[in-house]
Amino acid sequence: MDYALVIKQVNDFVWGPVMLALLVGTGIFLTVRLKFKPWLNLPYAVKMIVAKKDTSAGDVTPFQSLMIALSATVGTGNIVGVATAMVLGGPGALVWMWISAAFGLSTKYGESVLAVKYRESNALGEMAGGPMYAMKNGIGGPIGKILAALFALFAVCASFGIGNMTQANSIAAAFSSSFGVEPALIGAILVILSLVVLFKGIHSIGVVSSFVVPVMAGFYVVVAVIAIAANAANLPAGIAEIFRMAFAPDAVAGGVGGSIVASMLTAMRWGVARGVFSNEAGLGSAPIAAAAAKTDHASRQGYVNMTGTFFDTMIICVLTGLVVASSGMLGTIDPATGKAVSGAQMTILAFSTVFGEHARVIVSCALALFAFSTILGWEYYGEKALEYLVKNHDVTVMYRTIYAFITYIGATQTLDLVWDFSDTANGLMAIPNLICLLWLSKDIANECFDFEKRVVEKEKNGERVDLSLEIED
Repeated sequence: MDYALVIKQVNDFVWGPVMLALLVGTGIFLTVRLKFKPWLNLPYAVKMIVAKKDTSAGDVTPFQSLMIALSATVGTGNIVGVATAMVLGGPGALVWMWISAAFGLSTKYGESVLAVKYRESNALGEMAGGPMYAMKNGIGGPIGKILAALFALFAVCASFGIGNMTQANSIAAAFSSSFGVEPALIGAILVILSLVVLFKGIHSIGVVSSFVVPVMAGFYVVVAVIAIAANAANLPAGIAEIFRMAFAPDAVAGGVGGSIVASMLTAMRWGVARGVFSNEAGLGSAPIAAAAAKTDHASRQGYVNMTGTFFDTMIICVLTGLVVASSGMLGTIDPATGKAVSGAQMTILAFSTVFGEHARVIVSCALALFAFSTILGWEYYGEKALEYLVKNHDVTVMYRTIYAFITYIGATQTLDLVWDFSDTANGLMAIPNLICLLWLSKDIANECFDFEKRVVEKEKNGERVDLSLEIED
């Protein structure tokens, strides 16, 4: 049996049109059921990230919880994935990436609400939550337990591939091409850094993520804005071409599209796929971090973690897209291969129109920071998923050790089969998670409207509401 072919076929289905339609469809359903509250309360959610110091039960602050989630989602997809989508799906893919993220706000809100509502305390007094606990405690019965076990198993598998080896390989490739550093050295450094951070647990990951994520995101936003401003003359034509190709029924090309040819369906497929892959809305990973937060209401943390989709896709991915669109480099043919330049090389080419030879260093450093933060965030996801399956702290410690050393393999080896398998596992996480979201959509709506009535309107008017005081009373 050709296992590589089988995994590829499964992977094509998992990330194919049917699954992408289910992911976006669930977002649309929840947006309507919640009466568009995630959209209407987005400014309030952004303000809440740092405005409230909560003393409720939990392991990390709401801000740290968001940073852990962002550390896992803001990764190579924001640089490599966007450029790939715009080459394979045309510039219009950026519009569909944005649209999928808009509905992804409701999905991310809903899964984070369920994660907090149904979380538990483990033997060490730490919070344990995520889709598996929502399935076990919310859906309940044999069905809930089976779905929970499947989700946890897929999450552990995905953590080693998508969350670890692919990221380590991206870091090694970036430093090897830009600075000539040997992958083996990069792998050794990654092992040491991972061990130092991971063995101190969730608090250490939260502290490091709270520093690394804002710094790396801020750095990337600044250089992207500079690049867009420098190519501002091309921006109107670039934006026009993006929207023209997003909704064109027939294959079109021209303008900033260069030699790119794509139809509306192609743009939709690649835009939604890369958008979901980047922000992970509906996959069920980010809620695991949400469950660790100190919060007085499940809906409050739902709103905070929802902003991760906004920052990841609606800001960072869109900035990458505008850099590429305004550069005039989209559709450039690589003379060595005869194919259109794509991925990281496309992003580097776009930045080079402004920063010249420094573009390679800028993109490589951004990739390295994004990828390392993803390694940290996904370790926490995998650890909590394993903890659900095997309630033994010694196993958790062993997992952290193995996970750290796996970064060396990822940095020094090319493991296409492993990556395809982990990519499939990453997508398979969505199936039980989407079932859970639809099954417990009434719970999500109740939490949303309860919070809206008791808190949101009062806090928008300047009143301070702390529901943890009510719990203590």
